[in-house]
Amino acid sequence: MEIRPARPAARLGLPALALFVSAVAGCGGEAAPKEDSLKLGAYSVVREVFHDGIIPAFSKHWKEKTGREPVFEESYNASGAQARSISSGFDADVAALSHSGDMELLVKAGKVAPTWKDGPYKGILTNSLVVVGHREGNPKGIKDWSDLARPGVGVLYPDPKTSGGARWNINAIYGSAFLDAKAKDAANPDLGPVRDLLAKVQANVVNMDQSGRQSMANFSKSQNGDAVVTYENELLLRAKEGDPIPYVVPPATLLIESPVAIVGPSVEKHGNKALVDAFVEFLTSAEAQKIFVEFGFRPVNPEARDAVTGRPEPAKVFTTDDLGGWAKLEEELYSTNGLWTTIAAQAVQNRGK
Repeated sequence: MEIRPARPAARLGLPALALFVSAVAGCGGEAAPKEDSLKLGAYSVVREVFHDGIIPAFSKHWKEKTGREPVFEESYNASGAQARSISSGFDADVAALSHSGDMELLVKAGKVAPTWKDGPYKGILTNSLVVVGHREGNPKGIKDWSDLARPGVGVLYPDPKTSGGARWNINAIYGSAFLDAKAKDAANPDLGPVRDLLAKVQANVVNMDQSGRQSMANFSKSQNGDAVVTYENELLLRAKEGDPIPYVVPPATLLIESPVAIVGPSVEKHGNKALVDAFVEFLTSAEAQKIFVEFGFRPVNPEARDAVTGRPEPAKVFTTDDLGGWAKLEEELYSTNGLWTTIAAQAVQNRGK
């Protein structure tokens, strides 16, 4: 887990940051009142947009409204690991996770209200697409999911046991084949080709890291693999930072819908309801959504859609609802006897032969 210590939300130079960390540690200064402090527990992919974009922008509004500087403690981790951390005691006030399946874990743990999907955006904070990053010049000729199944193509994506991103990735590959089969026979789709595609892609996976961010580092810095399955926003962020990785959007791909929710017991404990409510409301405002777009995401608020320019559009975009929903996918793919679980175990056995 990466934890960024509590800090004034405006951008800080190193001396200011060090001073504040010392104050939090009890080495001098005064801590902010509880009602002006907020703990954010988020998945690793949103680290930059929150730390460098959203939090400073919200801080300005809060200070103008109250005259006080809000203080944020930011924790970033693989989505599944973050959800388990919050469910087992990490007292985040706001949870921003990769997918609804992880959020439902917090509902079951009594940390998030079952009504978290209420509202105009159904609890969703950002959208993105599952895409494939490739080497310069695309030497392997990668255009579609089936290209990842060809012999000699090294593939990277993270481990779905820890990473929400991995589940989006695998769901995209599975979903494209499943919907093809369903189009041919809606009542009794032939799952043979679906199973075959997943098995061949998994056989080509050279490493499964803990998080999507680690898989990106493995691909770009360690130069492992020929293709990395990832979020579109991850690759656009790299381009923004001057380290672009070319990518393709498969003809049919999955819409990534990442949720946010208030962690009720933590807010009650910390007495910061006004701050938390204002922060979560700000997240889907046109201003905040345009900041998310700057960092590579696609907005949920239609008022920010004009900020999305110059991005490739797939011929077909499907959602997890088109595949039966998260609960069904969790059972059919990732349970003990699930399709992907079985395929992954077989791939490990085959490598050991």
